[in-house]
Amino acid sequence: MSVVPKRSLGQHFLVDRNVLGVIERLADLRRGDVALEVGAGHGVLTTFLADRVSHVHAVELDHRLEPTLGELLGGRANVTLHVADALALDVGALEPQPTKLVANLPYNVATPLVAETLLRAHTLGAWCVMVQREVADRLFGEPGTKAYGAVSVLVQLHARRTGFHPVSRTVFRPVPNVDSALVAFERIPAPPNALEIRRVVQGAFGHRRKTLANALSLAGVASRERAVEALAAIDRPAGIRAEALDPVEFVGLTEALDP
Repeated sequence: MSVVPKRSLGQHFLVDRNVLGVIERLADLRRGDVALEVGAGHGVLTTFLADRVSHVHAVELDHRLEPTLGELLGGRANVTLHVADALALDVGALEPQPTKLVANLPYNVATPLVAETLLRAHTLGAWCVMVQREVADRLFGEPGTKAYGAVSVLVQLHARRTGFHPVSRTVFRPVPNVDSALVAFERIPAPPNALEIRRVVQGAFGHRRKTLANALSLAGVASRERAVEALAAIDRPAGIRAEALDPVEFVGLTEALDP
């Protein structure tokens, strides 16, 4: 049965298998890997992964796809199908524990899913994800650029990019209105106060047109006076904006804000 993709779920099914070889290279797939795939769709990537790794946890929110995926994957002992919301899934409870996230991510969950798995899915050591080109640029955006924002800071404090490959919109059905990209990255040691840094970063970029000190005050993170003092402690002026600070400076800022 053909399933019509739902725009509300951000569904764009991968149909061009030529891109699978690029995924294999960027993800550095190995037989011992346990892959987490979010947005299994019609199972094109799922079966490709299952032939190359020890186990695949395939997550699909759309119940309409369960019969097709169940039939396609039913004979594969190394695939577990989870019909669930990936953002609500306890990745740490999966067995065997996933080591790599390899997925054509639904557009509407790509950014929060990357952020959440970096912060909370500690068994994951590497990611290779297909996302909108704009999202791919944002993940590793540089300070002072339009792409640089809260997600850039949080991702770069937890990971380093290992690969990038632009992908034409024509490899999907339906054809989206934007181009995509594959971006690969691996986990690096995170700062010990990661959750507090996240609160500061989100507050800092929550009012992007304001100065950083005013943004932190408006977000309830710290008073403007305290924020100005913390900025001075990292040798930054009171009038600076959030996009001027690099990720490491946000670590220092958070430590300076700590009473």
